[in-house]
Amino acid sequence: MSISVISLTLLSVLTASAQVVNFGKCPKPDVQANFDASRYLGKWYGIQKIPTTFQKGQCSTATYSLKSPGVIGVLNSQLLDDGTISSTVGSAKVKNPAEPAKLEVSFSVSSPPGPYWVLSTDYEGHSLVYSCTDFGEFYKEMTWILSREPTLSEQTIEELHGILSSFGVSVDKMVPTNQDPDYCSPMYE
Repeated sequence: MSISVISLTLLSVLTASAQVVNFGKCPKPDVQANFDASRYLGKWYGIQKIPTTFQKGQCSTATYSLKSPGVIGVLNSQLLDDGTISSTVGSAKVKNPAEPAKLEVSFSVSSPPGPYWVLSTDYEGHSLVYSCTDFGEFYKEMTWILSREPTLSEQTIEELHGILSSFGVSVDKMVPTNQDPDYCSPMYE
């Protein structure tokens, strides 16, 4: 089977799963300068994302904690349509100490770690996270806008969209995450 047929088959599978797939290689955007992981710890609320196969619920949160020196514990939670809370536990590590905003996150022993790049954060209000993986002739990208509160100003969202657009992310493919307090009350308790 030729590499083109394999690539097209994989592209079809990824595209059908609602993830954003593009031809070419992953872009290499600038990341947060002088990233301080200790200031990044704590709870973040999902505001917008590129749809993924593993994050179909609403009211999403990500909680980061210091697991051990150089290892950040990750707890991602979401409220599913049936009213149950789904949580996934993982860990993140800095791949290269010279670039501390470029983390590798993994959620199981059997799956390879994936990129988690913090492009922008003020630690107290917003975070812009980007992930991209090359698959031969094309790449799959994901991105999340996070906030310390369940809401984020439109001005900040527009500024973060500008960062993404500057290196080719189609921000029109991003979807909001429902963080309505009445709907999300099981997550907020």
